[in-house]
Amino acid sequence: MAFNYDEYLRTNKMPTLWCWGCGDGVILKAFIRAIDKLGWKMDDICVVSGIGCSGRFSSYVNCNTIHTTHGRTIAYATGVKLANPDKKVFCITGDGDGLAIGGNHTIHGCRRNIDINHIVINNFIYGLTNSQTSPTTPQGMWTVTMKRGNIDPTFNACDLAIGAGASFVARETMLDPKKLERVFVKGFEHNGYSFFDVFSNCHVNLGRKNKMNSAMANLEWIDKISMAKTKFDKLSPEEQEGLFPTGILKQDTEALEYTDSYAKLKDAYANKTTVQL
Repeated sequence: MAFNYDEYLRTNKMPTLWCWGCGDGVILKAFIRAIDKLGWKMDDICVVSGIGCSGRFSSYVNCNTIHTTHGRTIAYATGVKLANPDKKVFCITGDGDGLAIGGNHTIHGCRRNIDINHIVINNFIYGLTNSQTSPTTPQGMWTVTMKRGNIDPTFNACDLAIGAGASFVARETMLDPKKLERVFVKGFEHNGYSFFDVFSNCHVNLGRKNKMNSAMANLEWIDKISMAKTKFDKLSPEEQEGLFPTGILKQDTEALEYTDSYAKLKDAYANKTTVQL
């Protein structure tokens, strides 16, 4: 039986405004297929997105959506989740939106371990605003703000999320949509902050300005820098240099979830007692 995408998409918004060959569409497809597999109703889902190519995501999904300010998705989503702890809340950000101007909010979302699913569409560049350096832009690559080559160290988003306290952390690429869908299902089911670093291509603003003149060339580069964690862990530190492990990197089912703690705090106030976590 064919998958009915119309149930999950705002078909009046189609086709998308993303560039031809952009990986964002692949991620959107994996997202709605994961929702379908979990059997969740779209009325019980809220998608919060910011500014940038990833910010378009909320325009296309047929559920409760908030298209908000740059870098503030986690702040808005935290309010949504605390007011509606029974709902499924998602943040879709880019690497600039979620790790630069929004980096502080990401850190504290992880620290609180609030039950939000944070998908970072990581294309290594500020795409929509025309090629500025982002926290994940590889060293040496050309951008409009680093025209002689980027000198900033490349940011490892998953290491940040793990260090900040997120209880589920995964990295995948859009090269294998089925694998991405399976990781989404596992992370969406998790009770706590689920952080996904999803490598995607921006062949228009990153690729063609860095000797990757087609979408395929950009995808081949992503394939070269990513590796399944099982293989990555067998390499020496020297061999791991410049590579990023994919798969589930952390899964802590015992960590306290923030809305659960908040509910206990409200009970403590109501009963004039001290909260017991």
